[in-house]
Amino acid sequence: MPERVMPPRTDGLITLAAADALWVDLTADSAVPTASGAFTCTPAHARAGYVLLGGLVVTTVRASGGQWSVPEGELRRAAAELNAVGVDRRDLVRIGPFRGAPRQECDEGTRLRWRRRVTGELREPGGPERAARREVGRPHHLAGIDWRQMLVEQIRDGTQQTWWLPRAVVRLLDAAEHAETQWGQAARTRQASEAATEPPSHPRQARDTDGRQDVDGRQTPIPEGPTASPRPYNAELEGQLYSVLSRKPGISRKVAAWACAVCRTAPATVLDHCHEHGYVRAPVCQSCNTLERPDHLYNNDIRVANRYTRLFHTDSGDWLRHWHRCPGCRARTTLPLPHLAAWTAHTACRSLRPTHRASRGRTPCGVLRVSWTGSQNAPRSCLLTVTVDCCPSGEHRVLAQVPYREAVERFRVWLAETAPAVAAAAGPDRVDDLPAQPRPVIADTSGEGLALF
Repeated sequence: MPERVMPPRTDGLITLAAADALWVDLTADSAVPTASGAFTCTPAHARAGYVLLGGLVVTTVRASGGQWSVPEGELRRAAAELNAVGVDRRDLVRIGPFRGAPRQECDEGTRLRWRRRVTGELREPGGPERAARREVGRPHHLAGIDWRQMLVEQIRDGTQQTWWLPRAVVRLLDAAEHAETQWGQAARTRQASEAATEPPSHPRQARDTDGRQDVDGRQTPIPEGPTASPRPYNAELEGQLYSVLSRKPGISRKVAAWACAVCRTAPATVLDHCHEHGYVRAPVCQSCNTLERPDHLYNNDIRVANRYTRLFHTDSGDWLRHWHRCPGCRARTTLPLPHLAAWTAHTACRSLRPTHRASRGRTPCGVLRVSWTGSQNAPRSCLLTVTVDCCPSGEHRVLAQVPYREAVERFRVWLAETAPAVAAAAGPDRVDDLPAQPRPVIADTSGEGLALF
C-alpha cells in the first residue's frame, strides 16, 4: 500500500484538511473510532482558535494568507493520548433519554455540550434510523470521536428506548467539555488582562473578523489553554444540605473546578448527595454518578447488574468512603436503602444464586434483582426480597427474604472486614452535629434524570 503523501508544512503547521487526514491515520488502530472531519465539520470551529480532540484542546492559528492551520505536534500528542485509551464495550453508561431531567446549565465557554447534541440528533422525527439515513456520508463526530459507531440502543420495559455509550467514551467527552470551558475562561482572562495593561495612548491594532490581532500580515497564535488540572476535593462541602447548597448562585461552576471525588481523574460535573438524609456527599463526574445510581425497575425494585462488582468488590474502598461522606449514613453505619438492598443481593446472598455450566466453568443464573416493602424509617416492617429472573427452573425464583435490621447488621460486619478505616470512622459517637431528630426522607426528584442542578 503506497504511503500517503502529506502536504508540505512550515514551522510545524499543517492545513485543516491535512490535519483531518493525519488525525484519521494516527488513530486508525485506536479502540475509540474517530471521524475524518474533526477540524472541518460541525461542531468543530477552527476559527474560534481551537479544536477539541479526545479530551484535549488543540489550538489553531491563522497564517499570513488568512488560512487557518494546526500545530502538528499538538495533533500528534492528542492522537497518542487517544490511542492509549482502552474501551470496554460491555461497561456502558446510559446517556438518555431521561424523563423530567432538569435542563443543563449553559456555559458560554462551552460549545460542545455533547449530551444535548446527541439527544437532539437521536430525538429527530423518525428516530435515530431516519437521522442516520439523512446524514449518510457526514461524519458524526464529537471532539473527533465517531460516537455513532459506539452507540448502543436498548429497549427497556418492552417499550422505552434507551441510549448507551461505553464509559471510556463518556469520560473522554466529559473531559473535552471541561477542557473547553477552562480554555475559554483562560482566554477571556488573558484578554481582560491585556486590555487593562494597554496604555491609553497606544494605537489600536488591527484585528481580524474573529477578534484576533493580525499585525503586519504575520500569523498570530491563539492564547494557549490552561495547564492547571481540576483541584482535588478535600471535604469542603461536608455536612451541608443539598437542598440549600444546590440553590446557591454559581455552585455548578464551583463544582466544575474540582476533580471527581471518587475516581479522582475526571472533572466533576454533578453534586452527588444522599437522597435518604439530604446531605451532600461530594462532587463527582458524570460517569461515576451514573455508575452508582440504582437501576430502578419500580420505586422499590432494582436490577442488580454486573456493575455492582465494582461498587462492592473491585473499587469498594473508594465507594464506601464516598457513601459515608453523608453524616446520616456514617452515624448509622449503613447505606441508603437502595444501595443496602443491592449489597444484600450482590454480596450477602451471593452463595444462594444458582449457577450453570458454561464453556469456562460456571456462570451465574438469570438476572438478579431485589425489592423491598416498607422503608428504613420503619425498620421492623421493612423486608428485602432477593430474586432471580429468567432462571431455567422458573421465571421468578425467590432466593432469600432478609429483614432490614438483619441486612444492616450483616453490612456492618462486612464493612469492618472490607474497609476497616471507613468502619472505624462510623458510628453515632463519630458525628457530633447530627440532628437529634431524624430528618424526613428526601424524595429523589431527579426521576430518571442526571441529578444536575
